[in-house]
Amino acid sequence: MDIDIGPVNGAAAANPATAPMSAGEASLGRHLARRLVQVGVGDVFAVPGDFNLTLLDHLIAEPGLRLVGCCNELNAGYAADGYARARGVGACAVTFTVGGLSVLNAIAGAYSENLPVICIAGGPNSNDYGTNRILHHTIGVPDFSQELRCFQTVTCHQAVVTNLDDAHEQIDTAVATALRESKPVYLSISCNLPGLTHPTFSRDPVPFFLTPRMSNKMGLEAAVEATVQFLNKAVKPVLVGGPKLRVAKAQKAFVDLVDASGYAYAIMPSAKGLVPETHPHFLGTYWGAVSTAFCAEIVESADAYIFAGPIFNDYSSVGYSFLLKKDKAIIVQPDRVIVGNGPAFGCVMMKEYLSELAKRVKKNTTAYENYKRIFVPEGQLLQCEENAPLRVNVLFKHIQKMVTGDNAVIAETGDSWFNCQKLKLPEGCGYEFQMQYGSIGWSVGALLGYAQGANDKRVIACIGDGSFQVTAQDVSTMLRCGQSSIIFLINNGGYTIEVEIHDGPYNVIKNWNYTGLVDAIHNGEGKCWTAKVKCEEELTAAIETALGEKKDSLCFIEVIAHKDDTSKELLEWGSRVSAANSRLPNPQ
Repeated sequence: MDIDIGPVNGAAAANPATAPMSAGEASLGRHLARRLVQVGVGDVFAVPGDFNLTLLDHLIAEPGLRLVGCCNELNAGYAADGYARARGVGACAVTFTVGGLSVLNAIAGAYSENLPVICIAGGPNSNDYGTNRILHHTIGVPDFSQELRCFQTVTCHQAVVTNLDDAHEQIDTAVATALRESKPVYLSISCNLPGLTHPTFSRDPVPFFLTPRMSNKMGLEAAVEATVQFLNKAVKPVLVGGPKLRVAKAQKAFVDLVDASGYAYAIMPSAKGLVPETHPHFLGTYWGAVSTAFCAEIVESADAYIFAGPIFNDYSSVGYSFLLKKDKAIIVQPDRVIVGNGPAFGCVMMKEYLSELAKRVKKNTTAYENYKRIFVPEGQLLQCEENAPLRVNVLFKHIQKMVTGDNAVIAETGDSWFNCQKLKLPEGCGYEFQMQYGSIGWSVGALLGYAQGANDKRVIACIGDGSFQVTAQDVSTMLRCGQSSIIFLINNGGYTIEVEIHDGPYNVIKNWNYTGLVDAIHNGEGKCWTAKVKCEEELTAAIETALGEKKDSLCFIEVIAHKDDTSKELLEWGSRVSAANSRLPNPQ
């Protein structure tokens, strides 16, 4: 059966027009612009360069598309990443090689997080291919394939458009592949082609119809049958949701299985925000030794656990220190199921598998009842003494109070991972962080893109000072776009997460006047408000202002914290990751 791609993960649907275009409108640039709008892209994050200027003209001319100029290509890529998280698909536009290689790191991050990002690069004039000419923006050789080769390992599809005859097909294939595979694609378009017409562009793009991947019915039945037998023998099974629930579009099916089975359930840290945390059977975050209190005890003592869409790496396993046994685990990937030590079933789609399992599994609330028996509510955090230096745990106590379903939270790589992970998200609250790739500075661009895509939410970002120094410039773009996010800049003088893995003088950074920097970027244009807080009283007043008088402004709150004020989870996690990194070579 064919389905209309339409919007992905809740993207706003575009109105597909079918009226024929005039000959002057039937251009490659117009086709690409309309195609982007049709699949749910409303904003393209771009940095202009001489090879993409004509293409940008056509993107600007598209009524349903907004061109968001960024300060650098890395942030444009991060913004497309954040936008894809909010809308299901994102796009960025850069120039040849100098732009392409600058955005490459962000595209690699999107690849690791299974995000469909369409990276569009303006390429050389089509007449220059195959000649012996040396062009600017290259490394000084007549081979123009360097950029393409760099993108081959971090995108699922690459297309270099150098003639009109197959441009229509190449563009459509690239866009469709990004959506089908939920991975970035690379699309290079020669700079002399966007304004040219061709008969294949004579009508507005016909809506995409992609054949969805379906389970092998016999394989699905066998996988469900094997799973039911496995689970029905267990006394206290549990469920754990992983980050690939997103790419499998199986969040609802996962929750339906929770309801049908009665199992207690947890999430892996990078799956936070994908399933509700308000369900009575929710245990918290399963993260090995740094899990939510009482969560790891229930998960690791279970005699059967279903992991739906997991990614097991050194970070998520806390230096490979999970106390899990393979023979007790059912691993469900987007298209594959492994029951214990075997059997394994291929071509079984996660969404269908979880839905069928929910119809047949026996209800078993034992693990949840055990959790209720051992659970002890958290103690109330102590308030700081009057005008005492602000502690980070007190900061997050106040962030917890301010978070509602109308917010989304973005956590930067660092101690914010652990502090934000402990936030109890109300129904409807979004949550994003980049755990697999862990590129510091990601959150600034991602905040720009997410806020642009999820304009119904006020986004709260928690960013460390070291990370902010990498990508700070695009606070400027947030102001140009009229965004009203709240940024908590945690100023503790260095790369705190690196300190806890391996300390050294390189982890200390030059302190900036961060509020002064943002005020300079503001420069009286747009709505912006900054505050520097050193104690709880100042923090309370700043949050009150941000939520009240300055609710329509971009609010930047610099929080002064002690350099050694970290979460206990980071201390534990850092020591275990350090141990994993420090393993001696195996004997040869």
